[in-house]
Amino acid sequence: MSSPRPRPAEPDSAFGRLLREWRARRRVSQLDLAMEAGVSSRHVSFVETGRSQPGREMVLMLARVLDVPLRDRNELLMAAGYAPLYRATDLDAPALEQARRALDFMLRQQEPYPAIVVDRAWNLLKANGGAVRLVEAFADPEAASEWGGNAMRLMFHPRGFRPYIVNWEAMAAALIQWLHRDVLSGLGGPETVRPVLAS
Repeated sequence: MSSPRPRPAEPDSAFGRLLREWRARRRVSQLDLAMEAGVSSRHVSFVETGRSQPGREMVLMLARVLDVPLRDRNELLMAAGYAPLYRATDLDAPALEQARRALDFMLRQQEPYPAIVVDRAWNLLKANGGAVRLVEAFADPEAASEWGGNAMRLMFHPRGFRPYIVNWEAMAAALIQWLHRDVLSGLGGPETVRPVLAS
């Protein structure tokens, strides 16, 4: 009499891998996620291992509980086989005219102090006159292509602001912590830390 063959492991799913990543970032156990979402921990386990296919609403609910940014919710939806729900709109798009006016107003209100608007990768989108004057006064214009309009790279670049910051070690540590928080929270991705690593 032959012994029963071991049951093959369930195939890992792209959605399950992403869900585990987000749980790890948020430091949430399967049980805690299940309780917050109002489902069984067994169901969360089955979804993560690919034994169960999550419905679209389940994907969105788990993403809400884990506080996943909208852009990354699209990634979860696509990994589960659904169309993306959230649209990314360029700041220059006509639909964002009111948002641009509001940003311009806030930048003007900060004068003469420098103020900037950056995207999730710290690329400069807008700057007021104070910020422009600061860059012109301290950053080497010949190195502009090296920091490429990225605020973090400008801070860390040896021909940017770095030589002029008296408490550089403390400032650099604070900026690195900020970048780590961005990555862990999902606000930033690999493109967020790349500007600093390249400097």
